[in-house]
Amino acid sequence: MQDFLQKAKQSSRIVATLSTEIKNSVLLQMANALQENTSYIIEENSKDMKNAKENNLSSAMQDRLLLNEKRVFDMANAIRQIASQTEPVGRILDGWVTKDDLNIQKVSIPIGVIGIIYESRPNVTSDTAALCFKSGNVCVLKGGKEAENSNQAIAKILQNILEKNNLPKQAISLLPDSSREGVAKLIKEDKFVDLIVPRGGEALIRFISENSSIPVIKHDKGVCHIFIDKDANANKVISIVINAKCQRPSACNSIETILVHDDIAPYILTGLQEELKLQGTQLKGCAKTLEYIKVDFAQENDFYTEYLENILNIKVVSNVNEAIEHIQKYGSGHSESILSENYTTINKFLNEVDAACVYANASTRFTDGGEFGLGAEVGISTNKLHSRGPMGINDLTTFKYKIYGQGQTRK
Repeated sequence: MQDFLQKAKQSSRIVATLSTEIKNSVLLQMANALQENTSYIIEENSKDMKNAKENNLSSAMQDRLLLNEKRVFDMANAIRQIASQTEPVGRILDGWVTKDDLNIQKVSIPIGVIGIIYESRPNVTSDTAALCFKSGNVCVLKGGKEAENSNQAIAKILQNILEKNNLPKQAISLLPDSSREGVAKLIKEDKFVDLIVPRGGEALIRFISENSSIPVIKHDKGVCHIFIDKDANANKVISIVINAKCQRPSACNSIETILVHDDIAPYILTGLQEELKLQGTQLKGCAKTLEYIKVDFAQENDFYTEYLENILNIKVVSNVNEAIEHIQKYGSGHSESILSENYTTINKFLNEVDAACVYANASTRFTDGGEFGLGAEVGISTNKLHSRGPMGINDLTTFKYKIYGQGQTRK
């Protein structure tokens, strides 16, 4: 493990000093190589899909795991978008001259070696590798066992491009020991690794957070809500709710609960139930909800649950204050939305809800690096420090102070 990580650390000094032109050229070659090897990637992915079915993985997990021509194209296109982003390294973030005539510049630099631990989605391998490379970082990737063949195929293609450009293949590498013990060793190697980014289930996040001696940026679960205010535009409600829940229920930015203002519950819930039934959505509701529509009763624990399936809770609330209190108690700090035409209520919600992304009259499904114009993201950070929300290339940098003098000594 230490020999492997030492090579990664040595590679970081090379990658950190690459010019924008070289990085962009390599990234575009990587994108083309992924597309050229689409059949190979899908063939390897089919092995993972076969194993997933044999092991009875949930439909949500299988959806996250699946690669097809469109998804491989999207992976390649995400790398092209990352290449087109403004150079994140060497930005002068601030600058001033002191009383002693020292010229101080605060300049962005790469973080170094970043360990990324994730589950299911093989596209995370190419997305995070490209983001790290563009920002001058080396990545050590640990994907889930369920995507082992897919991840190895993608990493091999990317490493081939590095070697063709006389760059160390260790700049993008998969953790050789992918066992739980291997992960436990990785997160203790603070001599070689500068940051750990876990994205996945609660158990994974908790294990990493409690045991890592390396700084951690959590990409925790997404228990997201939409609050339908009494002043909501009824013409917008159904389409937004359906998009936020049903477009891709397995995504972390899909909603798990809708909160409905009591004043409009008698009118809005029947229509919502009818439309969601057409989408195959299983509904659970609070006691008040059951007064208006016939659905399963939502237990207390349901409101804490990230289903990642086409299941949706409904809670009737008396006002925006109760909606905010519910979100603060049950939410995960990911993405929250209000549907309302009342400017005062909207601003109260946006200002008081503590989450990485807060929306007014829009679906939570937009919480995504590509949708934010970042090309892709390492994940959606639910941390409050360093990075929050979609974590793009600028979030993969830190800074140093460069101080220019002319012979000054301190008095």
